[in-house]
Amino acid sequence: MFQPGYKRLQQKDILKKRAEQLKEMLESCDLCPHLCGVDRQKNKLGFCRSTKDVVIASYSPHFGEEKPLVGKNGSGTIFFSHCNLRCVYCQNYDISCGLYGHKATIEELSDMMLDLQERGCHNINLVTPTHFVPQIVEALVTAAENGLSIPLVYNTGGYESIKTLKLLENIVDIYMPDIKYGDEHRAKKYSGIKDYPEVVKKAVKEMHRQVGNLITDEKGIAQRGLIIRHLVLPNGLSDTEKVMKFIAEEISPDTYVNIMAQYHPAHKAHVHPDLDRRVTLQEYQEAVRIALTYGIKPNPD
Repeated sequence: MFQPGYKRLQQKDILKKRAEQLKEMLESCDLCPHLCGVDRQKNKLGFCRSTKDVVIASYSPHFGEEKPLVGKNGSGTIFFSHCNLRCVYCQNYDISCGLYGHKATIEELSDMMLDLQERGCHNINLVTPTHFVPQIVEALVTAAENGLSIPLVYNTGGYESIKTLKLLENIVDIYMPDIKYGDEHRAKKYSGIKDYPEVVKKAVKEMHRQVGNLITDEKGIAQRGLIIRHLVLPNGLSDTEKVMKFIAEEISPDTYVNIMAQYHPAHKAHVHPDLDRRVTLQEYQEAVRIALTYGIKPNPD
């Protein structure tokens, strides 16, 4: 019978210690590669503009995620406000820019996790969680003590610190990072992060080391492993060949890869002519062809 990693850590009293270690990082915040060093316990703001208070945009069963996450009853998504990226085409910019959301206590966050499980969700899907990892793990301690027992999904833009990821080992069951680009100049221009390609490669390697390739149960529901998302951008801006080559050669050609075609101009995309249109069918098919060339069988959900 499947048991989430955090349940095993809870039984050994390690989960609580990890929560304490992560909480200490808020005093000179180095949760992500920005290494802002601000004291978020005193509500100082760094790149992500987050304080010690968790801000949540929404939570609910979600049926638009990857099939192994959704199953019959949906993925239990919790959307966190703010972000450590600045994507000019962000599809959820009202959330990532912190324009939408409400503060939640640790107890309320814990109750949300338990409520999603009670509603039959197959997992707890933490969407854009990086900047709130200490609060999430603190809430997880209480939720686990009160019966939470479904997989934990870490749904991220990919700009992650190895230090933080190591503290999440055996807490997160399913990592689901984006790999947005293979070129640092495009990463800087369109997401405000020059070292994104270098950082995301190291992060995904660490994620794969922890959880391996995706494992599902007899009903096809994800239990543990890595899912990679790659959003196809117009005019080849997502560097699909570089991304697929990296996955095939440095992760595994058996990686569950979702090549996504749902890009549409949003947020500030209209000021960038190369981004000011939807992706064509031909561009999407070319991305799939590239993946197949490298031995990757993409899972377009």
